[in-house]
Amino acid sequence: MPWWHELETSVRAHAAPEPSAPPRKRSGVAAILELAGDPRVLLMRRSEQERDPWSGQVSLPGGRLEPGDADLAATAVRETREEVGVNLTDAARLVGRLEAIQAVGRGVRLAMDVTPFVFVLEASIDPTPNEEAQEVFWFPLEHAVSGDLDGEHEVERHGLTYHHPCWNFDGRVIWGLTYRILRHLLRVGGAPL
Repeated sequence: MPWWHELETSVRAHAAPEPSAPPRKRSGVAAILELAGDPRVLLMRRSEQERDPWSGQVSLPGGRLEPGDADLAATAVRETREEVGVNLTDAARLVGRLEAIQAVGRGVRLAMDVTPFVFVLEASIDPTPNEEAQEVFWFPLEHAVSGDLDGEHEVERHGLTYHHPCWNFDGRVIWGLTYRILRHLLRVGGAPL
């Protein structure tokens, strides 16, 4: 049986701890999985914006907790609707939450954590990016697990070159926070990494 057949059960059983001391800012992102056929996750490439520390990078849809949000899962649902035009309330079921990860932008640790929420689609969707996203695309998880997409992403900061693990997919580089979240999701989901 393929590893992803147990992914939903494994994520549901995963007991992610709450952050011991939440930072001043909190964000929620949505890992939207399609598990019919080969497993894949919906990703977006962020628009180029000077004030965005993740400008132009590939990310999961999501954003900062706002006062009107009931919780971080509601943040992920709201931001997904705004950024990629997908209403998770109608199209998917929430199956679990992963550990919050401290955000890093342009090599600097930020006073923000990012909590990933895992959703499994129950209906077909037609993602439509807004001005915050250049594009939306499906990323094949089985290819990531196989090692076919493994690479190294170089980033230069302050005259130093840093090497980060990544996946290279159709001219896109999945690295940093998104790479870390998806690797963790695959581990929790029982993928043979």
